[in-house]
Amino acid sequence: MLDHDQAPPLPKESRGPVNPLFRRKPVEQLVSEGGQGEGGALRRSLTMWQLTMISIGATLGTGIFVVLGEAAPKAGPAVTISFIIAGLTALFSALSYAELAGSVPVSGSSYSYAYATMGEFIAWVCGWCLVLEYAVSVSAVAVGWGQYLNELLDGIFGFTIPESLSTPLFDGGFINLPSLVVVLLAMVFLMRGAKESARINTIMVVIKVVTLLLFIGIGVLGIKSGNYAPLAPLGITGISAAASTLFFSYIGFDAASTAGEEAKNPKKDLPRAIMLSLGIVTVLYCLVAFVAVGAMPWQDFEGTEAALAQIMTDVTGGSFWGIVLAAGAVVAIASVVFAVLYGQTRILFAMSRDGLVPKVFAKVDEKTGAPRANVVIVSLFCGALAAFVPLGELANATSIGTLFAFALVNVAVVILRRTKPDMPRTFKVALFPVTPILGFIACGYMMYSLPMPTWIAFGVWMVVGVVVYFLYGVRRSRLATAEM
Repeated sequence: MLDHDQAPPLPKESRGPVNPLFRRKPVEQLVSEGGQGEGGALRRSLTMWQLTMISIGATLGTGIFVVLGEAAPKAGPAVTISFIIAGLTALFSALSYAELAGSVPVSGSSYSYAYATMGEFIAWVCGWCLVLEYAVSVSAVAVGWGQYLNELLDGIFGFTIPESLSTPLFDGGFINLPSLVVVLLAMVFLMRGAKESARINTIMVVIKVVTLLLFIGIGVLGIKSGNYAPLAPLGITGISAAASTLFFSYIGFDAASTAGEEAKNPKKDLPRAIMLSLGIVTVLYCLVAFVAVGAMPWQDFEGTEAALAQIMTDVTGGSFWGIVLAAGAVVAIASVVFAVLYGQTRILFAMSRDGLVPKVFAKVDEKTGAPRANVVIVSLFCGALAAFVPLGELANATSIGTLFAFALVNVAVVILRRTKPDMPRTFKVALFPVTPILGFIACGYMMYSLPMPTWIAFGVWMVVGVVVYFLYGVRRSRLATAEM
C-alpha cells in the first residue's frame, strides 16, 4: 500500500516542474491510485442509488427548514421563482462536476480535479477551502439540529434542554451538548464502513423526503389564493436577493463526488447521482416553497424559525402534525451532518495520500474498509467546534469556500477538455465552453455579493492555509519526493 516515506518513485512524466505552483498529478495516476490507503483499501460497494442518497443527504436539510424563512420576506410569493433561479445557477457547476466525476472518479472531488489541471498549489488551496466548507458546515448544521431537538422535546414532553447545556461556552452557556451528540453519533456510524454508512444515510433521507411530501400534502389544504398576490411585491430585486440567499441551500450536491473510490461503477453512476440529486432537491424545494407561501402570508415568515411546523399546526388546528414535522427536521438535519462529515473524511483521505496532510488520514481499517482514524479526528474536531465555539460570521465562510471550489471545477473542465480532448468521458457538459464559463461567472457573482466580514474570515483562513502548505505540504508532497 502507499507509504509517503517509502513509496516508489513516480514515472518521469508524472513528476511535473519543481515549482509547486505548476506541479500537476496526471489523471491516469489519480485513477490508478483509487481506493489505496495506508494499510488497506477503500471498498467499492456503493450503488448509483446510494450515491444519489449521499448527495441528497448532504443538500436537503437546513436549506428548506431554515433558509426559506429568510428568503420569503425578500421575494414574497415569488420565492418559488427564486428557488428555480438558484437551482439553475447551481446546475452550471453541477454539470461540470458530473463531467469530471465521470472522468476522474476519485475521493478528492474538486481538490483532485484541480491537482490534475491547475497544479499542486491551486489544488491545496481548493482542498483547504473544502476543509473550511465541510468542517464548519458540519458544526453549524449540528447547532441547528440542537435547536430543532429542543422544539421536538418541548412539543412531546413539554421541556427543553437547559440553556447551559445547549449553548456554546462563549455564548452564555457551558456546552452545546446536542450538537456534540449528533456529530459523535455520525462518527460511530461512519466507522462501520461506506456500505453500512450508506444504508443508514438512505433511511434518514427517505424519512426526510417523506416528511416534506407529508407537508406538501397537508399544507396544500391551507392554501389561500390571496396569499399569492401580488406575486413579486419587492420586484425583480427581491427575487434576485432571495435567489442569492437560496443558492446556499443547494450546496452539498457535490458530496457524491467524494465517494468516487467507493462506487461500484463510478464513471457512469457518479454523473447520474449528481444530476439526479440536484433534480430531486430542486423539485422538492419548489413544491414546499409554493405550498408554504400559499398557506402563510409571506410577511409572516419574517422572524419565524420553524415556519413549516407552524403551517402544519395552523392548517390542522392541532400540534400533532407540527411535532411530526419537527421530528422529520431532526432526522433531516442529522442526515446532513452525516453526509457532510463523510465527504470531509474522504477529501482529507485524498490529500493525505498525496502527502499534503499527515498520513494518518489515509490509514484504512482492513476489516471495515473505512479510514477510522480519519473519521475520529475529524468528528472530534467538528464536535468540539459545534459544542464550544459560537460560529457567527465564520459559518458564512463556508459559502465563500464552496463557491471558490465550484469556480475551480468549472475552470478544470475547460482545461481538461483542452489538454486531454480524447480522454473517455461518460458525461459531457452541454454547450461547452459556454456552460462552465457561465458557472464560473455565477460563482464569482455570488462571492462578490457576500458581506465583508465573510471575506475577512476567508482571507485569514487562506493565509493560514498558505503558511501550512509551505511549512509542511510543499516538501512532503509525493510529487516533491519523486522530484528529489
